[in-house]
Amino acid sequence: MAVSAYAALLSLADVLNNVQHPARRHRLQLDIDRIQSLQEKVQYLQDFLEVHSQRKSQELEDLAVQIRAVADDVEDIIDLHVVYQLSQNESHHLQATPSSFCEDIDKEISKIDSITKELMMIKEDWSSDIREQNPIPSLPASSSTGLPSTGKDSTMVGFDEPLLHLIDELTKDESNLRILPVVGMGGIGKTTLAQNAFNHPSIVNHFDVRIWCTISQTYNVQEILQGLLNDGKTQETMETLAKLGERLHKKLFGRRYLIVMDDVWNIKVWNELSLLFPDNGNRSRIMMTTRMSKVAVLLGCHDPYMMSFLTEEESWNLFCDKVFGQKGCSYPELEKIGMDITKGCRGLPLAIVAIAGLLANSNMQQKYWTSIAKNVNSFANSQDNDHCLKVLSLSYNYLPLHLKACFLYMSVLPEDYQIKASELVQIWIGEGFVKLVRGKILEETANEYLEDLVARNLILIGERTVCGKITSCSIHDLLRDLCLREFDREHLVRNLKVRRKNRMERWRNNPQKMCFMCSKSGSKLVCRDLPIVVVNWRSTSVVSIWICDYCKIKYPNFAKLRLARVMDDFTDPTTTPGSTILENLHTLSGILNFRCTKEVVERIPNLKKLKIKYYSIYNGKCSGFCLENLAYLHKLESLSLSIFTHWEKVPPYEKFGFGADGQMYIAFPDSLKKLNLDGAGIPWENATTLIGSLPNLEVLKLLRHAFYGVEWNPEEGQFSRLKTLYISESYLVWWRAESTHFPNLERLFLTDMAYLKEVPFEIGDIATLRSIYVESCSNSAAVSAQRIEAEQHSNGNELEVHAYRRNIPRWRLALNVVLFIVRVTRALNHEVNYISIHSPVFLADRARESEYLSSCAESESGD
Repeated sequence: MAVSAYAALLSLADVLNNVQHPARRHRLQLDIDRIQSLQEKVQYLQDFLEVHSQRKSQELEDLAVQIRAVADDVEDIIDLHVVYQLSQNESHHLQATPSSFCEDIDKEISKIDSITKELMMIKEDWSSDIREQNPIPSLPASSSTGLPSTGKDSTMVGFDEPLLHLIDELTKDESNLRILPVVGMGGIGKTTLAQNAFNHPSIVNHFDVRIWCTISQTYNVQEILQGLLNDGKTQETMETLAKLGERLHKKLFGRRYLIVMDDVWNIKVWNELSLLFPDNGNRSRIMMTTRMSKVAVLLGCHDPYMMSFLTEEESWNLFCDKVFGQKGCSYPELEKIGMDITKGCRGLPLAIVAIAGLLANSNMQQKYWTSIAKNVNSFANSQDNDHCLKVLSLSYNYLPLHLKACFLYMSVLPEDYQIKASELVQIWIGEGFVKLVRGKILEETANEYLEDLVARNLILIGERTVCGKITSCSIHDLLRDLCLREFDREHLVRNLKVRRKNRMERWRNNPQKMCFMCSKSGSKLVCRDLPIVVVNWRSTSVVSIWICDYCKIKYPNFAKLRLARVMDDFTDPTTTPGSTILENLHTLSGILNFRCTKEVVERIPNLKKLKIKYYSIYNGKCSGFCLENLAYLHKLESLSLSIFTHWEKVPPYEKFGFGADGQMYIAFPDSLKKLNLDGAGIPWENATTLIGSLPNLEVLKLLRHAFYGVEWNPEEGQFSRLKTLYISESYLVWWRAESTHFPNLERLFLTDMAYLKEVPFEIGDIATLRSIYVESCSNSAAVSAQRIEAEQHSNGNELEVHAYRRNIPRWRLALNVVLFIVRVTRALNHEVNYISIHSPVFLADRARESEYLSSCAESESGD
């Protein structure tokens, strides 16, 4: 229960911080001294659990249950009090009053004091009786050394290529002592691979000394040294660690040796032993197996061997070897079921071997095999086959307390589900699992949690951005089953804190009824009324939602849930009373026709991500949105700006970003790393000054004529850090770029650019370029991309090019030309005098573009 208690304390601490924010103090009637006293007591409980969560004690378990209960009660009391004051309406749904608030809080503080006294007494007992300490369990319980067994359990099936790779690394002609980490999740086959490499004839003949050492989570340095000196045998000795270390150094000095350190969990053991391994300059090697990617990083190894899951074919071969002792299935009627079972193991050797062990001892009945195929994970982690569960549990048990709740929440996800990393992070924050760290926003800390769980090989990466940020992730089904067990054991389930109102309304109006909590539809749904608190309005109301039987049991405190709507729109601060600074606002999304006045900028100083949209903007109105003030959002890292308008109605001189006076009314901050421009229609000649000089820009997406014109001439020294460039739906014809214009470009995407003459040939000379994608562009652009690929391959460079020629019917191409000429004519007729005086470039562009389009039509018709 320590995990759920800690999660409840984190959530309460977040609430206490929020109510003390200066911007809220004048709106809430709270006894700040009482709140701060409560905050100190909560912090003490958090610290206690962090330090002692690994101890196994029934007393501690019982107190953890009490801690969770009182934390939840305090949070409910505060939430209800805040809702009462904000609503400014004594509805029968709101049962708390300001006078009762202090009384209720005092009762809970007394409970916390009582719990604290008991914890202090338990701590004193631990100090006086050291035998009560219970270390983290591990497999095996103590360190061991010597030569690993090479029995049937170590048979290499599906690891032929990894084995050859590892042998090649161990015997490579590099004289210096090298460390070779083998990294992967528990049960993926690290030890088996290391054993087979260790005992391979070429390795046996290559090294003078081979020593195997299993470290585990708990280890004894003296026992390890004795084993390294005595071929795995340990015996009582009066020698000091220094003397044992000296003997080991002499034993290895001058000889070519291979040391395997199996099951390493942290860098500490290496720091304690590293000086004992001499670098003899004779190609000695140290191989480590670990679940922790961070260990490889701290070792300074930039290229560890990362274990991957088995393919379906490799999984099937391993399964047949363990069940039938041969290649292939001996029972044709069981083959399809067996293949379904191996697919359910998702390439994890430990799961395959565990299930195969059950089936090998069965009577090969189809009914029994079918029952296992329906629930592979439960059988793999069953009590009768608990080795699999114990191996996976090691990774969970080793987690620090602040990561356990985040990891257990993964059990809520469906099997094989890829979740957006940004969504997962927000869920963790919303559930109160993320601890507030001074100097960091919650999103930063939550992303660090995610990276830590990935580094421990507990969460699988789906995709990463070019910048290395995780965009989606998932969890292996066996680990999910472990999460479900621990989730229920910890009783981590709490009432959901946040639900999107628009989802609720869609479900309520949808003829197909769906559960408000889990989104599942079905017939076993009951209707429940919940109070909806409307802040800044005059009254509260009741909303009806559907909930399934499962969620009624899962969320026992469902009746306490309230739905709160604060406001519908983000209003201009110049029209609202007060000048609250939104220091904790880091993401602002979906804002329509956003006016970025100086007052707004001052109120959102820490904004990192902004998504804004504009509809039907023309007639010189851009200057009214003050987008030049975007440059003062000094912490903004991601900006998405979309413009939706009727292009045929927009005069060319009034494109977005410019006023009727021809002046540009848009600017971006130097902090920007990702920019998405959609439909802006800014002239290409302004690209250099507007975005080319942004020093931190790494990702640039230009969609739907974000820039307008037929020619783009980048300049050297611009786009210095740009890694990804995406251009879609552009009338661009001539792109005159060289390798020095985009010195760090890694990926180039060009789509729906029917008039692009060619991809600049010099683009291929960019040293960092990895891929070019050309889709639905002109045939000449596709051909030029393929020519770049051929040139780079002939120079020995690896460049991936995907170029798909545009197959346009002749009638469609002719129609495109006619429609474009019509649009140009309308624009010219709109304000011809203004254009002829102020925009001669526009006329030149249109003349050149019309000439080129006509030549395209003739070229395509002649094919």
